[in-house]
Amino acid sequence: MKKLPLLILLIGLTIRSMNAQQALTREPQLISPEIHKDKSVTFRLNAPKASTVTITGGWMNSVGVTRPSAEMKRGEDGIWTYTTDVLSPEFYSYSYVVDGMKTVDPANAYVIRDVANVSNAFIIDGGYADLYKVTEVPHGTVSRRWYSSPGNNKVRRVTIYTPPGYENSKANFPVLYLLHGIGGDEEAWMGLGRASQILDNLIAQGKTKPMILVMTNGNVSQEAAPGEGSEGFTKPSFMLPQTMDGKFEETFGYILKFVEGNYRVKATKESRAIAGLSMGGYHTCYISQNYPNTFDYMGLFSPALNNKPEDHSESPAYQNLKEKLVIQKRNGYKLYWIAVGKSDFPILLSGIQDFRNQLDGIGMKYDFLETDGSHTWANWRKYLTEFSQKIFK
Repeated sequence: MKKLPLLILLIGLTIRSMNAQQALTREPQLISPEIHKDKSVTFRLNAPKASTVTITGGWMNSVGVTRPSAEMKRGEDGIWTYTTDVLSPEFYSYSYVVDGMKTVDPANAYVIRDVANVSNAFIIDGGYADLYKVTEVPHGTVSRRWYSSPGNNKVRRVTIYTPPGYENSKANFPVLYLLHGIGGDEEAWMGLGRASQILDNLIAQGKTKPMILVMTNGNVSQEAAPGEGSEGFTKPSFMLPQTMDGKFEETFGYILKFVEGNYRVKATKESRAIAGLSMGGYHTCYISQNYPNTFDYMGLFSPALNNKPEDHSESPAYQNLKEKLVIQKRNGYKLYWIAVGKSDFPILLSGIQDFRNQLDGIGMKYDFLETDGSHTWANWRKYLTEFSQKIFK
């Protein structure tokens, strides 16, 4: 009987603990972002001791590399709010600055990294953005694989998407090699690029062929994305050693060898495509010249052709480029596709025009698409969507 008071005490403590937890959960959760029916969006941040809070987001028009910000308004309850105008369909990122300190939205669990910048994300439905969502369609498989790259004295990581049903199929598939921009890595097209969602949805709609997607790391000084290699949790850097010096082009054959030795692929020119954004567009240009009878489809998305390979003329990849381009033309191809935003950096637009003049000078055919917008993921997601529907036909 002496145990009874102790049991009652324990039960009482448990009930009090449960009530305390329930009291915590009864506190209304802050909703941010709140997407309204008219597709305007309200953001909220609980920061009662802050003096100033601003928000910057992908719906704001950038001025060069600088994106503007807007002031949030403080309520009497210490909650800061900001409501946008009606937003167009898109995958958006945003972040806050609280008393000069950049931070993410603690009410939004969806966070993405762009080089060293961390932001929150949300989607406004409609148009292209419907392809960026996970929908009720068959899904492909995404894996991170390691391949030997003796030319870089490293074992390096690559991200590979295989289409729905690959594991249970005996079929061979075409391959798109998809390259990132400066500061990015093998995670960039998966996070900000929404590449697997785009392919899942387009394949389900019958708008693109089932394909294997190989997302490389174009920074030959790295084994893998920051935090994913033996270097540990290194700080992501926008500019890394050996950036656009020819080494990635020289050693690209090791990626081809790994993919074609480990996956069921159609190892033919007409079943290979290569594309990339910015620095990846630059790499696409010169990889396809150095492997002139390898790819039937090339996609240059906002290519950084203002960078001049002659600055690294010691690299075999950048020698005899005029002759290599003529050979590429002579060998033939099905699609050479260049796309850029009309508001992109003037120096980049000038570099693209110089390259177009070079192509025109030798009579090399290409498709050119100029869109609204600038050097942004909003454009590159659309370019991947369009390019992937043009290949392997």
